[in-house]
Amino acid sequence: MSIASPQKPQTHDNFAITFAPLSLADAYTLADDPANGAVVVMSGTVRNQTDGKPVVSLEYQAYEPMALRVFATIAQDIRQTWTDVNRVVIHHRIGRLQIGEISVLVAVGCPHRSEAFAACKYAIDTLKHNAPIWKKEHWSDGASTWVSIGACEQTNSSC
Repeated sequence: MSIASPQKPQTHDNFAITFAPLSLADAYTLADDPANGAVVVMSGTVRNQTDGKPVVSLEYQAYEPMALRVFATIAQDIRQTWTDVNRVVIHHRIGRLQIGEISVLVAVGCPHRSEAFAACKYAIDTLKHNAPIWKKEHWSDGASTWVSIGACEQTNSSC
């Protein structure tokens, strides 16, 4: 698991791009802090269809050094808006993932739930649009298609 970021994260922030399966428990633990009143975790999983078309798996690729910098920037931006945030955790898988596997985890620890929810939403939305991570959908008919970040922005979908 790669945890180091070219930009030094806040003391307890944690960022990773990895081939290994992601753990909800680990993300929660990393975001937890005695000062928190809330830990909000967003788990993105591989679903079995897109727009009604059967998907059998997804494949993720990333430019890791830049993606980790984007994760660190997201955490910095969060702290400028929600100054009470204690911890930000962003982990993303790469490689081929099967239906039901976790592809991305974002966890935010904060004294108050409303800020934790807002910061977590900001983190995943910003990651989807700014991080150099690409997704290829593999269809049941054997075809596959790369999904671009630009397509997410144009359709305002939840890519």
